[in-house]
Amino acid sequence: MSPNSPDPAFMAPYAPDDAVLAAALLGSVPPDAGREARIDRTATELIEAIRASDDRLGSVEQMLREFALSTKEGLALMVLAEALLRVPDAATADAFIEDKLAQGDFAHHRIKSEALLVNASAWALGLSARVVGSGDTPQGTLAALAKRIGAPAVRAATRQAMRLIGNHFVLGETIDAALHRAQADAADGVRYSYDMLGEGARTQADAERYFDSYTRAIEAIGSKAGNASLPSRPGISVKLSALHPRFEAVSRDRVQAELTPLLIDLARKAKAHDLAFTIDAEEADRLELSLDIFAACCADPSLAGWDGYGLAVQAYQKRAAAVIDYVDTLAQRLNRRLMLRLVKGAYWDTEIKRAQERGLDDYPVFTRKAMTDLNYMHCADKLLRLRPRLFPQFASHNALTVATVLELAGNGEGYEFQRLHGMGEALYVRLLAEHPDLVCRIYAPVGGHRDLLAYLVRRLLENGANSSFVAQAGDERVTVAELLRRPAELIGRPEQARHPRLPLPRDLYRPQRENSRGIELGDRAALQRLVSEIATTRQALPKITSATPENAAAAVATARTGFVEWSRTPAATRASVLERAADLLDRRRARFIALLQDEGPKTLDDCISEVREAIDYCRYYAAEGRRLFGDGMAMPGPTGESNTLRLRGRGVVVAISPWNFPLAIFVGQIAAALMAGNSVVAKPAEQTPVIADAAVRLLHEAGVPHAALQLVQGDGAIGAALVAHRDVSGVVFTGSTEAARAINRTLAAKDGPIVPLIAETGGINAMIVDATALPEQVADDVVTSAFRSAGQRCSALRLLFVQDDVADRMIEMIAGSARELRIGDPRDPATQIGPVIDAEAKAKLDAHIARMTREARVHLAGTPPVDGNYVAPQIFELRDAAQLSEEVFGPILHVVRYPASGLDDMLGTIARSGYALTLGIHSRIDDTIARIIDRLAIGNVYVNRNMIGAVVGVQPFGGSGLSGTGPKAGGPHYLPRFALEQTVSINTAAAGGNAALLSGGE
Repeated sequence: MSPNSPDPAFMAPYAPDDAVLAAALLGSVPPDAGREARIDRTATELIEAIRASDDRLGSVEQMLREFALSTKEGLALMVLAEALLRVPDAATADAFIEDKLAQGDFAHHRIKSEALLVNASAWALGLSARVVGSGDTPQGTLAALAKRIGAPAVRAATRQAMRLIGNHFVLGETIDAALHRAQADAADGVRYSYDMLGEGARTQADAERYFDSYTRAIEAIGSKAGNASLPSRPGISVKLSALHPRFEAVSRDRVQAELTPLLIDLARKAKAHDLAFTIDAEEADRLELSLDIFAACCADPSLAGWDGYGLAVQAYQKRAAAVIDYVDTLAQRLNRRLMLRLVKGAYWDTEIKRAQERGLDDYPVFTRKAMTDLNYMHCADKLLRLRPRLFPQFASHNALTVATVLELAGNGEGYEFQRLHGMGEALYVRLLAEHPDLVCRIYAPVGGHRDLLAYLVRRLLENGANSSFVAQAGDERVTVAELLRRPAELIGRPEQARHPRLPLPRDLYRPQRENSRGIELGDRAALQRLVSEIATTRQALPKITSATPENAAAAVATARTGFVEWSRTPAATRASVLERAADLLDRRRARFIALLQDEGPKTLDDCISEVREAIDYCRYYAAEGRRLFGDGMAMPGPTGESNTLRLRGRGVVVAISPWNFPLAIFVGQIAAALMAGNSVVAKPAEQTPVIADAAVRLLHEAGVPHAALQLVQGDGAIGAALVAHRDVSGVVFTGSTEAARAINRTLAAKDGPIVPLIAETGGINAMIVDATALPEQVADDVVTSAFRSAGQRCSALRLLFVQDDVADRMIEMIAGSARELRIGDPRDPATQIGPVIDAEAKAKLDAHIARMTREARVHLAGTPPVDGNYVAPQIFELRDAAQLSEEVFGPILHVVRYPASGLDDMLGTIARSGYALTLGIHSRIDDTIARIIDRLAIGNVYVNRNMIGAVVGVQPFGGSGLSGTGPKAGGPHYLPRFALEQTVSINTAAAGGNAALLSGGE
């Protein structure tokens, strides 16, 4: 085929059904008794070599045996390793060490291993624990004097233990150090593939730094590579997400334009030195984008004839075999030999959580380890059959996997094995002794302490899980026969391919309700279908007429009449109506997304989330309503008497909703009031009348009587008229604190029954970040919390407190990450920030920006598009938190530094603000987290994650003080607030006596 042929299309389904795949995989390799016997013999020899190994220095396997992740010590060690060496100040480091060592029993830990590394680490941790951890709590019970004397020694010993662990499992802190260390092995024929450690780029500066690091590494490796040919020559792995700050599917055009030339440049440098150059695997949602970039670089004419270019493929992804086919087709079209490194995959837990959060139809990865192993062997067989066009590289520490590959290959030509530095050494020493013609390349991490220990934690998690071969091989209680059981045997039948205790994302909340359906924006086919559906349903926004005060009064009168019949409708029927509404919202998702984009105006990701939230409200309240509003609750009492507590509707409820969630909050308020047996008069925000009109029409279609649900459009004056009406029995409101106060005063001034108010208002929401937090994670979560939805969420981050010891680096990364956000038309999937709601909101935000520019230190002053109500992200550092006295509803972040000793003062500042809606905490010190939560009665607290996007039934949402009245929306206490309680007590013995008691006998 011509090198100028277009790239092959990659069209594999994102998350196919496990059983369908299992049926194909289970029948793909016919049984062969002789072959299986040879595999058993080889695997047994390798397992025995692993168990007999006596590495005097120590290995990852030995560390896992000593500190298993199923123990408190193992978990504490993992967290210490992940964070300790990035903590710059002594006070935080001491608190962190004390917190983690107290969680295990290091002081009394009986060392099982004789390896120097394990002994030294365990000794250091045990010594530290004896000094700081005499009590059962992180605070300990030692006298202050003893702690002061012991703290520096503890800190030094624990840090040294972490360095000792890290230095053994990473080849070098710099590429030069790694190459120097590797030189000693070169004479023995050992070859390396160097992996420059580090998180993905968050800023353009990060991306440039990683590019320079790769460039220097290629030059350094190349200068020492000699004239060896594949597979003997050394290699380097490149992480695409390290080369671009927005390496994500929706930014495809930008990434292709900006990243592809950089990758081609690096590949040319690698080709010049004839190095092996491998593109590392990324998460499932980035696979298609990765293949785009991989193919574009591969097709560059300057790389023609070079066979050192390759890609890593993850066998736990269900599309692994399709990726191999895609690369093979590419190799044919370009008449090239390409390398493929087959790995099992390291981020399974992340993939599972992401699919659940997004409400996908299925998981993109296998949910049983045996299915991953089975797929690995299927992919290995495929790769071996595609030699020599593809050069397979099999990365595994599993003896059965290695033995099977060896049998399938037939000889040692045209492929290689790979292992991680610090792991699998005993296995491959034995293998190469028996088969000296084989090649085992060492995948060698290179990086500083901050990066290498995060890498180590991932390896510990990956290989320390109970299902891991590495963990099982180190456990003498697991027999060799158990380790030799084939993946196909473990699976058995296709119906057993799925993990029995891991529900599909749609079944996450069963049996109560179905999870709302989402979409993965990294699934190009699904995204294209949705965008097409949105375009098809898009219409010009109709003109909505505002109501008059007379219209509002008539709506209340109608609702009062409708209440009688609706309140007597059985709860099960009311719940069914809401479930039909949820189903209609799901089927008309594209139409409501178009409305949210055009009238909202919201980005695609925000629109999808909001439609899902509205669906979740309907289903959650329906499920709760069935539980609460059925036959009532039987109460205890004396014999001959029946006592029942039941809930019933209050009457007419006025629901006033905001413009920032014109569908989800609007529908949620209505659904709750209706489920409780009330009739509703809904007054949406004047900025978003069309969305409200469409939602009410849908609810009527689902079965809500028109008299039970009235829509009144208009401004604040109309809302005030509704609240003041004498026949209103309740008000539910979401909006500003000032408006909530006005409603409260109006209700208090009315004669007649006391009318309850359910109010959810805003807040000066804070996030606290200490020195143990991971900067990249903080940057991601701060940018999402402060700037998503253009900062127009009541839960959005407004005030960031950062420990001064790490503030410079944190703020720089946050500002750099925010600078990469795309501002523009919200109908474009690539847009991350759309306009604010209207010109009035923009003017108010612009005035605040002008004031902050004069009074605060500017870290980021974004430039918005000229046309439209756009406000670009802004970051200001305040001298004192008091400079921010009210909520600023837009993409503006305020930062305050605090000393490690000033935590209590900072918590006092937050408490005195009077707001109590959302709070973020980033820390690895459990004691600090508990202390903050105990001190602040904030409605929603988010730890080591972003602080927006509360999920219905998972994170019930709402605050107190100036942030609302409670109860929390989407929570178990919400519906009863819309209801009256009634107790019915019946004397069942009134008709002549207690027949039930008398008939009971003795």
